[in-house]
Amino acid sequence: MRINEDLTKPVIVHSAKLDWLPSPAAGVDRRMLYRIGGEVARATSIVRYAPESAFPRHVHAGGEEILVLEGTFQDEHGDYPAGTYFRNPPGTSHVPASKEGCTIFVRLWQFREGDTIQIVRQPSEGEAASLRQGADAARVLFEDEKERVSIEHWQPDSAIKVENSRGLEFLVLSGSLTFRGEQLESQSWGRLPAGEPLEAMTGSEGAEIWIKDAPLQHPDVLRMPA
Repeated sequence: MRINEDLTKPVIVHSAKLDWLPSPAAGVDRRMLYRIGGEVARATSIVRYAPESAFPRHVHAGGEEILVLEGTFQDEHGDYPAGTYFRNPPGTSHVPASKEGCTIFVRLWQFREGDTIQIVRQPSEGEAASLRQGADAARVLFEDEKERVSIEHWQPDSAIKVENSRGLEFLVLSGSLTFRGEQLESQSWGRLPAGEPLEAMTGSEGAEIWIKDAPLQHPDVLRMPA
């Protein structure tokens, strides 16, 4: 399966308008944003857990990056309410579930060689970041020499510019913004190749946005199994 696999082209997906597709686990459905591969895939998705649903234990051979969007995501290590961000590096495992149901944003098989840092950021955790023009809050969830992951809140009716020297991926968490003539709302996802800045105008409620500043695929990204 191949979905939005050309990393040289800008992509905008209004994921809230996509159909939910079943996963192998009962009660767990997906909206696929980016995918190369079958059930084991290099992928970015929105995943919904119905109440009392669970996914069988599995090892993240290619790493997993998650942001909880709605409800409370759980595993044997704890509870993760909406706003929690975590990185499960290659080799980690768990049994993901949700007692009351939840929706999460997930990136799979996009870790690079040697990236073994495991992080859990509960809501509102993370280092305060410098504010760009039009923003009134920003915090860094993860940063090293290869990538920077942050959440920003942009003021209402503001012109915003995010420079892009490495590549940008973003997800609108709340509010709205206009980008390239399109209205982006909650769970709208975008990906921009290096050199194409994100220049947007926020709506009357402002916008909260998750941003990854990094190569769209690391040169040393982990290899998928044959």
